[in-house]
Amino acid sequence: MEAMTMKLNGEEVTVHIKPDAMLLDVLRDELRLMGTKEACGQGECGACTVLLEGEPVTSCLVPALKAQGREVMTVEGLASAGELHPLQKAFIEHGAVQCGYCTPGMLMSAKALLDRNPHPTEEEIKEAISGNLCRCTGYVNIVQAIRAACAE
Repeated sequence: MEAMTMKLNGEEVTVHIKPDAMLLDVLRDELRLMGTKEACGQGECGACTVLLEGEPVTSCLVPALKAQGREVMTVEGLASAGELHPLQKAFIEHGAVQCGYCTPGMLMSAKALLDRNPHPTEEEIKEAISGNLCRCTGYVNIVQAIRAACAE
């Protein structure tokens, strides 16, 4: 076991992990953050997307030790002081959540986009979430929700 320290959702945390552990497993199994989902385990679906230094990554493919000394944000870090993030509110208001399995990854990909481009075009939104698969919504409401969050 190795000690690893990272800034997670704004708080410094230290966890003891196996050297070959993946970031997804550390988040879920060691830190009990269940918002980040595992679906394909191969980086194809985007359900496990988190932000590493502000960039979206599929945490099922990222060795946990890559987060050593770095900043990681999960969906649990979006809400602040009990108040939902504008993206979370927009997803609810626009019916962009059905089964909800893809939602955390979609939110994190959308946050990364809006952090670097507060007023993206529809094409830029579609490109930003292209690594996140949804089997329920058809993406229309998701794109609308992200556009609505841009206005806030």
